[in-house]
Amino acid sequence: MTKYYDIIKAPIITEQSSKLIESQNAYTFEVDRKANKVEIKKAVEAIFNVTVVRVNTVNVSPKFKRMGKYEGYKQAYKKAIVKLADGQKIDQFTV
Repeated sequence: MTKYYDIIKAPIITEQSSKLIESQNAYTFEVDRKANKVEIKKAVEAIFNVTVVRVNTVNVSPKFKRMGKYEGYKQAYKKAIVKLADGQKIDQFTV
């Protein structure tokens, strides 16, 4: 079994994800591409000591990018949107 910190790679903090935190108590993470919803739920519960209600996952496709004459693709990744139980929060996300 993989370690929990290998499954959860990084938080995704954008304007849209901040709105999700405020309105639905849902947090967004970049996760390992091979991880499934059960593994993601266990990892978030173990790392942040919270109760997870639901996990939604999205495979984000690579985007075409260009810098002057150079062109290529951004790397693809898997994104997990994790909804927590009422009254719980992850302190690292709040300012």
